[in-house]
Amino acid sequence: MERRDSADTEIERVASSLMAGSGGDSSIFRVYKHPVKSVIVQIITQLQHALFPGYFEDSQLSIRAMRYQLCSLLEEILSGLSEQISFALRFSEQFKSAPQETIEREASAIALNFLSKLPVVKEYLDTDIEAAYEGDPSAFSKSEIIISYPGIYTGMIHRLAHELYLLQVPLIPRIMSEHAHSVTGIDVHPGASIGKYFFMDHGTGIVIGETTVIGSYVKIYQGVTLGALSTSGGQKLKNVKRHPTILDHVTIYSGASILGGETVIGENVVIGGNAFVIKSVPEKTKVSVKSPELLYKNGDKSVHKDLEKSDDWFYMI
Repeated sequence: MERRDSADTEIERVASSLMAGSGGDSSIFRVYKHPVKSVIVQIITQLQHALFPGYFEDSQLSIRAMRYQLCSLLEEILSGLSEQISFALRFSEQFKSAPQETIEREASAIALNFLSKLPVVKEYLDTDIEAAYEGDPSAFSKSEIIISYPGIYTGMIHRLAHELYLLQVPLIPRIMSEHAHSVTGIDVHPGASIGKYFFMDHGTGIVIGETTVIGSYVKIYQGVTLGALSTSGGQKLKNVKRHPTILDHVTIYSGASILGGETVIGENVVIGGNAFVIKSVPEKTKVSVKSPELLYKNGDKSVHKDLEKSDDWFYMI
């Protein structure tokens, strides 16, 4: 009996310590509920169904049945998202001490506003799909791109999360973007602004920071970083332009890093593989890393292959 009492005491001590050590405002943590990640992921799936009717259904539906199902789905999204937003708003300074009724009313208004943005999100996604199809010779069809391309999936989640970010919803946009990150390996902050006809080819390892601005007809390959020069300033850099601006018709090949809030990549620029860019680049410029020297060995015989005059190294996708 004494051993059981000792275990109970230790459990109580550990529980109290864990509660005290939780991140954020512990008083809020104890009283209010956070947005639920599993529910947010479910809402993402529902939104994917809504944005691409007929592509992710278990069975084929008539147009009439699909329209009815879509209306029903949008009602579910509105209800579920309103609840999650109400949880999230409690963690903003503006609504931290607001009455629950005020929180719920604001959450419903934000969710409805978000829902009204879906046709515009769909319009942008359609241009992304077009860019992927035109830019990838291995693409079998646009249906294949919608169903299977990680860049399109991440782009969809980003465009949805960005709308919630603009509506100043805490927590949920980042939950959405980090879900996409965990599934595809593509890390796009919901604050990044991205124009039409955006294509992330292959995608794995792409990082796009919060204050990045990307124009239209931009194509980037795997391993590209659009980042900050330094984050050593921590929270003092909040709301400061830390990430680059990429203008229209830019192509950035694999492994390139473009850093800094004052860095502007002009229109029709091509950035070669593995380039490290921390200064602005004027329009219609090609940027490349100096070509390496490769060494080929055939038995005891060594042959140097200099790619200095070759274009092969420049692209490296």
